[in-house]
Amino acid sequence: MGKIIFYEDRNFQGRSYECSSDCSDMSTYLSRCHSCRVESGCFVVYDHPNYMGNQFFMRRGEYADCMGMGMSDGIRSCRMVPQYRGSYRMRIYERENFMGQMYEMMDDCDSTMDRYRMSHCQSCHVMDGHWLFYEQPHYRGKMWYFRPGEYRSFSNMGGMRFMSMRHIMDSWY
Repeated sequence: MGKIIFYEDRNFQGRSYECSSDCSDMSTYLSRCHSCRVESGCFVVYDHPNYMGNQFFMRRGEYADCMGMGMSDGIRSCRMVPQYRGSYRMRIYERENFMGQMYEMMDDCDSTMDRYRMSHCQSCHVMDGHWLFYEQPHYRGKMWYFRPGEYRSFSNMGGMRFMSMRHIMDSWY
């Protein structure tokens, strides 16, 4: 189980809310959220309710100023990333709806261009594990969290073009 504590103000000040599961709308508990402390587990936080907007991956540690991380208006929702101890496997596709070139991955890829000569992928099927996709090579730029499932089109993700991906490892918890 994970545990995260959200605070209304920077530097862990103001009212707080303790959470150990998904929360689709932080405003139910706090008027705003500008800092947090992850005591255990891993979480993905969003700057809009209902798991929308920019995403940030957080593991154990203190985050004294979420606005400084690039969040537009603080944390508005969060998902707990369940701990996973198994194999990692997914298929990435060059085009939407699982079309075009397909590659099966079982480990991290710091550049789809270098490894597969694929400038970006447009759909994927995550069979096993939890993954983070990044818009730039070498795990940089905006990030998106993927759990097991089929993702037919990335066009509804704000035009994100993913160029590197890594699995969320045990050691991060």
